[in-house]
Amino acid sequence: MSVNVTNGRVGGSPAGARANGSGALGKADFQSSSETRWCPGCGDYAILATLQEVLAEQGTAPERVAFVSGIGCAGRFPYYMNTYGVHGVHGRAPAFATGLALTREDLQVWVIGGDGDMLSIGANHLLHALRRDIPIKIVLFNNQIYGLTKGQISPTSEVGKITKSTPFGSLDIPFQPLSLALGAEASFVARTIDRDRKHLASVLQAAATHPGAAFVEVYQNCPVFNDGAYAALTDKDSREANLIRLEHGAPICVGRERERGVMRGPDGDLVLADVSDVGEGALLVHDAHRPDPSLAFALSRLAAGPTEPTPVGVFRKVARPSARLGFEREAAAAREGFGVRELDELLHAGDTWTVG
Repeated sequence: MSVNVTNGRVGGSPAGARANGSGALGKADFQSSSETRWCPGCGDYAILATLQEVLAEQGTAPERVAFVSGIGCAGRFPYYMNTYGVHGVHGRAPAFATGLALTREDLQVWVIGGDGDMLSIGANHLLHALRRDIPIKIVLFNNQIYGLTKGQISPTSEVGKITKSTPFGSLDIPFQPLSLALGAEASFVARTIDRDRKHLASVLQAAATHPGAAFVEVYQNCPVFNDGAYAALTDKDSREANLIRLEHGAPICVGRERERGVMRGPDGDLVLADVSDVGEGALLVHDAHRPDPSLAFALSRLAAGPTEPTPVGVFRKVARPSARLGFEREAAAAREGFGVRELDELLHAGDTWTVG
């Protein structure tokens, strides 16, 4: 596997002499000297700026952060961050990040990828990274299209989508990224939108502080090949009627006056109802910390697509054992068994041979 290892920290300031002239971190400390090059109006710009602000507010030094990406428009992300970065091959970012997080506990490791990169060739790597609960932060940019290769359907494109690769309309049922993540037993699952900077920042901040694997789906607009895919959730005339903002411990409501809410129907399915008809007591109260993921899974299936009332926010945030502990125990036992302490010694312990 070949990777491009980047370190945007050219001319970066050491701790105690930050870009703003003080010891405190600012957004500029996470901005690299590389020119940011996405299409005008791309949602990636908002995600980049927001994440830089979140990391600065968090206070983790740039030299303690690493970004790993795959192929696609989102794959450029590490070049624009004044942190360590790896631009890997198609779909393999979660696997590479898993190894990095296992061997470098001192680094906060982020994975950046699009819906094509992570849900097509990279889907298996994504699922295993989530089930292992290794502490990596995975941000999926979902624009429901292949952008870098010029507008073919992606694994999240809707049925009937007409593109260059599907002139008669897509026949494939799209993946629901949150449902996949919850099915893989992810301990942190959330959804947000590129155009809602305040909400985007709060979700990324929650992901950054989660001790296990965090999965964040960002609805990200592609103005060139799929413009307006999330208009129902972003346009001022429709967003209040369609954005279901999840808040732990609060009834699940939607509407400018919170006039509609989510409740269990007679068959057990989740349905939307007028609060005036059923009463607030009939509404579901969101519990992001519930060990059983069934409610979060049902919420992830509430909307067939982003053209109708859609939940956003943290769906699940629980603590569970990480596979990292097992890996650490195995590594320690192996070192002790071979009587070595360093990785290089371990690799050359026991029977070895030279080829050629």
